[in-house]
Amino acid sequence: MTEDLYALQRRLTAFAAARRWQPYHTPKNLAAALSVEASELLEIFQWLTPEEAAAVMADDGKAHRVKDEVADVLAYLLQFCDVLGIDPLEALSAKIDRNELRFPVSGEGD
Repeated sequence: MTEDLYALQRRLTAFAAARRWQPYHTPKNLAAALSVEASELLEIFQWLTPEEAAAVMADDGKAHRVKDEVADVLAYLLQFCDVLGIDPLEALSAKIDRNELRFPVSGEGD
């Protein structure tokens, strides 16, 4: 990756500040925007077969749309975390730890 997650988060914060968008970047608004962007990502795959969905990145037009929507989802998630003081990597690590306890690897043949 060319930039780390925190550098991107700082760029997003500076971008919003330069445009005086902070009053609109409330947790509720950012969560709503995140949901909308995730829905736009889902829309790309809505009527595709599993095989078509797996091959979506082979189509330049669809690949561009997927990348843009992934970027939008990540941007709003990083802004949401910034506003609430959540470290996204720490939150993810803690969640993986809890899931490893909740869903232990079963033995062979189980």
